[in-house]
Amino acid sequence: MAWAPEARTAPGRDTGGTSLEVLRALDSGPRGLTEPEAEARLARHGENVFPGRRPASWPRRFARSLRDPFTAVLIFLGLVSSVMASWGTACVIAVLVTVSCVLRATGEHRADRSAAGLRELVATTATVRRRATESAPPATRELPVEQLVPGDLVLLGPGDLVPADLRLLRATGLTVHEAALTGESAPADKSAPGATTATAPGHLCLQGSSVVSGTGSGVVVATGRDTVLSGALPADGAEGQGTGGRGRLHRPFDRSVNGIAWTLIRFMLLTAPLVLLADALVRGRGLATLPFAVAVAVGLTPEMLPVIVTSALARGAALLARDGEVIVRRLPALHDLGAVDVLCVDKTGTLTEDRPVLALAEDPAGHADQDVLRWAAVNALWTLHLAELPVPDALDEAVLEADATDALAHGDDPRFALFEGVDALPCGPGRRLSTAVVRLPGDPRFALAGTHTLVVKGAPEDVLDRCALDPAERARLTRRADDLAAEGLRVLAVARAERPARDRPYAEADERDLTFTGFVGLADAPAPTAAEALAALARNGVTVKVLTGDHPGTAARVCRELGLDPGTPVTGDRVDELDDAELARLAAATTVFARCAPAHKARVVRALRGAGHATGFLGDGVNDLAALHAADVGVCPRDGVDVAREAADVVLASKDLTSLDRAIVAGRGATANISAYLRITLSSNFGNVIAMLVAGLMLPFLPMLPAQVLVQNLFFDAAQLALAFDRQDDRAHTRPAVLRPRALLRFVTGFGLLNATADLATFAVLALAVRSLGAEAGQDAFHAGWFTENLLTQAMVMALLRSGRLRAPRPVRVAVAGLAIVGLLLPLSPLGAMLSMSPLPALYYGLLALVLTVYGGVLWVARSGRFSLP
Repeated sequence: MAWAPEARTAPGRDTGGTSLEVLRALDSGPRGLTEPEAEARLARHGENVFPGRRPASWPRRFARSLRDPFTAVLIFLGLVSSVMASWGTACVIAVLVTVSCVLRATGEHRADRSAAGLRELVATTATVRRRATESAPPATRELPVEQLVPGDLVLLGPGDLVPADLRLLRATGLTVHEAALTGESAPADKSAPGATTATAPGHLCLQGSSVVSGTGSGVVVATGRDTVLSGALPADGAEGQGTGGRGRLHRPFDRSVNGIAWTLIRFMLLTAPLVLLADALVRGRGLATLPFAVAVAVGLTPEMLPVIVTSALARGAALLARDGEVIVRRLPALHDLGAVDVLCVDKTGTLTEDRPVLALAEDPAGHADQDVLRWAAVNALWTLHLAELPVPDALDEAVLEADATDALAHGDDPRFALFEGVDALPCGPGRRLSTAVVRLPGDPRFALAGTHTLVVKGAPEDVLDRCALDPAERARLTRRADDLAAEGLRVLAVARAERPARDRPYAEADERDLTFTGFVGLADAPAPTAAEALAALARNGVTVKVLTGDHPGTAARVCRELGLDPGTPVTGDRVDELDDAELARLAAATTVFARCAPAHKARVVRALRGAGHATGFLGDGVNDLAALHAADVGVCPRDGVDVAREAADVVLASKDLTSLDRAIVAGRGATANISAYLRITLSSNFGNVIAMLVAGLMLPFLPMLPAQVLVQNLFFDAAQLALAFDRQDDRAHTRPAVLRPRALLRFVTGFGLLNATADLATFAVLALAVRSLGAEAGQDAFHAGWFTENLLTQAMVMALLRSGRLRAPRPVRVAVAGLAIVGLLLPLSPLGAMLSMSPLPALYYGLLALVLTVYGGVLWVARSGRFSLP
């Protein structure tokens, strides 16, 4: 099922009327516009540019990043600290918020600039006929595409991109590739007003298509926002503009981060009042404990999460962009890529090279016969030469290449080189076959001298109708052609006839009483890296589904050649019959969806997402826009149409699944580092909060002063920045990576209680070590001892609970060592005295070493056993 783009209202747009009427409606003529008139129209209609979203400014990105839930919590705590005149806490929080927002805004701004730079890699000029003045003769020149206006006369040739929506005035053998608009991989025939095709009016050439063969000229009927290509965009201001319309809370990253954020916010809202209430009831300290309660809340908050998240994602995006292979336009999209477990792709240009190759050549009995290929090549070559076609179509190119390859394998010249061309009757609108008339000059190995051979090649039904066959044989051969087509082949029939040599031209009436020679079957050439990439995606836990506008057999054949089981393909008609729940069940079990219109692709993607799958979609055309918007993460290759690139979250240098697999692996690595940070900081912080609550009830003084809590958090947070540079082993990439709040909460609860146990054991050690000191000295020593133990256990947690099983990279090793050194030396330094900490007896360090050894052993056993990393 092909998609017929709906035309938007524009002068001369409707498909009725003669060419002269269209030119009159556009106030134009066959000699083109004058330069003054073109300038006036340019001012009236605007430049012929794609009306994509306007990139957000850096300040706007900075302001938008403040909406992150953890950032909002930090801002709130900073305001509370300011009200309480805790300026140190407020300043540290302000620095953290600023650094996080700057990193995020800068990363996304840089990605947008890189994506915008890709536009320079596409053609930017068109061949236009204009006049300097009314009386001047028309001149043909190259003009920047953005200066085209309605009424301009544009000339088209092979390889040209159609620069605007055109109404054809003249066409000679013109075929246009419209896959970006319709999803059909076969070129569409175009002609001057009269004939139509299945995908769009045959005399309209739409922006976003490209010329495959032939020449033509047309008048511009729509530019800029009025083109069909631009009409596929959402309306300005639509929800989700620039983010695929998915909404902030419906992506894997946003769901995960918001789930974790609100779980912690609820816990914080409970913990701070609990600290106040416990101290008021048991110790009678009341509001005097408020600074300590705020410090506890800050200690529980993973305040570095925005910085860590942005650093990990920005580093992953920078590594991908370094080789120019992948540009991540929205940093959280890298996490979403890592979470993808279903990837939907189009067939044409992704799994295949968008060019056919020979699959078989068989005689009427169904046996392989290279002579059939020989005659097909003779037809292709001499039709091209004698009909003066600018280039062969893709099927003829495949036939010629296959014959040349076969001849090379046998150490001979291509067999069509033995013939001389006499005449040719090419394909055309409404004519699905071509005829080449050739002769064999004086060569006794073939036909007798003085005869001409008509070689006919084309659609099986058209060729068979011209062959001298009895009805039963014609029916049998028709069924065979249908069977080959059902297997996903593009089938050409070949026939020939001998005629007495003559001087007068040949006509279609001579194409009769032919002898059927055989069938040639062509298939889409698989992309060189597609099989390897599909295998890598499967190893990494990504299920690939093919959504295409092509024939079901064609898609299934390509999948089988690439090692992907196609199962039973489902067509767009079947999708229309199902409700959302039924489609979700069918989509989970189906690999190939064929004959899909854009709405079908989008419905399948939404069904997969609704079933709980993190879904990516790789597409490059206007017909892929709806699916790009519907996916969790939209991916577009660099050479995709502008609207698709603007709608995508990730841009690839080429339609190569290998680079996309590398991007998925990079996303999983970044997510693993973020997850490691959350495990480490939340386990440590949760254990400290429990210990603080217990100590607050048991001790006649605060277990740690607010300034000490702040300094401890500052060093711990700074050390954890190194986690953004951690490495993962291969096992971390074999399954989708997503931040799971419930799994994380279970992990944090278990290891937090373990950390609290170590803290309580430290309290016992401190009570034993400092009992001989006075009240004030004992209090300062207690603070110093717990400060040291906290930083040492946090260093141990960083070393043991990081994601990678490989040896820690240097930044992580330096951070762990630095944290341990600060924990040991800071209480002994002048800064320790300023923070009300005093040196500890030597006995304490010996007992602490014993506690830490037991704690480390239990931590290692627990990590390796029951508690798997979330």
